[in-house]
Amino acid sequence: MIRRFLKNYLPRHRNRLNQILHLAGVPLTFVAPWFAIPLKLEWYFPVAAFFGGYALQLIGHAIEGNDAGEVVFLKKALGMRYTEYGPLSECSRPAGPADDTQRG
Repeated sequence: MIRRFLKNYLPRHRNRLNQILHLAGVPLTFVAPWFAIPLKLEWYFPVAAFFGGYALQLIGHAIEGNDAGEVVFLKKALGMRYTEYGPLSECSRPAGPADDTQRG
């Protein structure tokens, strides 16, 4: 399962700035809100951390030239065009008609 995750994740995060933004954004999104609860911080801290962390990740994907994983999932479900891998990425597998790259 981890190997499959990395085969998908690594080619989608090649740009150094995207990696740095994810290094800050992922903990903000998923870890910081859990620390706010026992520390009894104001309600807006975990909300701001969650949305701020996601914003950093979305900015990273915009720089990378691809859609974030959640955006790919939604666009696939809605039958919309999406870009899973950036233009400079070497995909981990050949693109098939039902996955990766772009649909439209």
